[in-house]
Amino acid sequence: MIKAALHTLGCKVNAYETEAMEQKLAANGYTIVPFDEVADVYIINTCTVTNIADRKSRQMLHKAKKMNENAIVVAVGCYVQAAHDTLVEDPYVDIVVGNNKKGDIVTIIDEYMKDHNNKESVIDIGKEHDFEKLEIDRVNEHTRAYIKVQDGCNQFCSYCIIPYARGRVRSRNIDDVCSEVTTLVNNGYKEIVLTGIHLSSYGIDFEEGSKETLLSLIVRLNDIEGLKRIRLGSLEPRVITEEFAQTLSSLDKICPHFHLSLQSGCDATLKRMNRKYLAEEFYEKCILLRKYFKNPALTTDVIVGFPGETEEEFAITEEFLRKVRFYEMHVFKYSKRQGTVAATMKDQVDEQIKTKRSQILIKMDEELSEEYRESVLGNIEEVLLEEEIDIDGMRYMIGHTKTYIKVVVPMSEELRSNMIISCKMDKIMDGGLILGLN
Repeated sequence: MIKAALHTLGCKVNAYETEAMEQKLAANGYTIVPFDEVADVYIINTCTVTNIADRKSRQMLHKAKKMNENAIVVAVGCYVQAAHDTLVEDPYVDIVVGNNKKGDIVTIIDEYMKDHNNKESVIDIGKEHDFEKLEIDRVNEHTRAYIKVQDGCNQFCSYCIIPYARGRVRSRNIDDVCSEVTTLVNNGYKEIVLTGIHLSSYGIDFEEGSKETLLSLIVRLNDIEGLKRIRLGSLEPRVITEEFAQTLSSLDKICPHFHLSLQSGCDATLKRMNRKYLAEEFYEKCILLRKYFKNPALTTDVIVGFPGETEEEFAITEEFLRKVRFYEMHVFKYSKRQGTVAATMKDQVDEQIKTKRSQILIKMDEELSEEYRESVLGNIEEVLLEEEIDIDGMRYMIGHTKTYIKVVVPMSEELRSNMIISCKMDKIMDGGLILGLN
């Protein structure tokens, strides 16, 4: 009996791929154990989005070997693509597996066990055109399943290493997506979340004449019987057209929760970032979503302290964020990533200035987030219950609305995980949770 332990660093796409590798290993006789237990094989699905992510990836690989020096330690994923030469020489790492090779994980490990020779399995990801077929029929989360439908990115933002680690855009066959979602629904999952490295690009790599797009995929999924919710991962503003917003608003399973990646509200900064839109264009997309959805939850990412960001540019971003009024903002201090254009730019911003700007936006986020939660008080909302929790000695079920607001409902005998109930949004509790009364 060979014991395997897996650990994920980074994004939801990585999490999906780890689930798929875990299920492949289990189907081939491996026993899956928690990562902090002694195992025969440790697999770390790495991340390389920042230098800090690189360091965390190395730390986890070294931790695995220290837990069992006789174990086979396998590094897979994005950090492997970015630094495979270094990892091949690392004495703590036995096997390196790049992107688009995770589906071969069982064969790669089995082959290595025979002679301990074939350490490297990495392709030139930039020349890869096929979507790697990975599938899951269950997830560790009991109510919500993340579905990878797209890989790679063609954008080449000046701060981002991911196009080099993930390659060009590759989209998953629409029938394969629908088949996997149907299986998950039959296994009890009520909500799916569509994810990808650049989700908005879904379908652009299909042969000319193919009409499949992200919108057509969503329309197909909406017809699957038993599926209750479709949530979308991060979107680029360009995908939000009148047709896109209007069509989504006609689909009963769509969650009106849209994460639009902004990064900066200043046109000069956006240009240096090599983003493909202006701030006003972004704002127009937000207006479009609010035209077709009543009070949708709009969330975003913002980078502060990008090279060359002046006080004036930051002030423009600050003013823009107040104008849009997001439900949630994920605020990041710019982190220099070797191998990107931005790392070589002049006028790198002092770390203390980044911290100050970050704190300003985090405080704004707290204010805007509370404002949005207050806007739903008194509404009747559907909540997908997830698990039982304790708050000050009282038992509640916690779950999310379609707009991804966390709600707690007083525990009663008839409530259980994976149930959707309607309840009144009564009041905001400590920690930002909303009390729901059903």
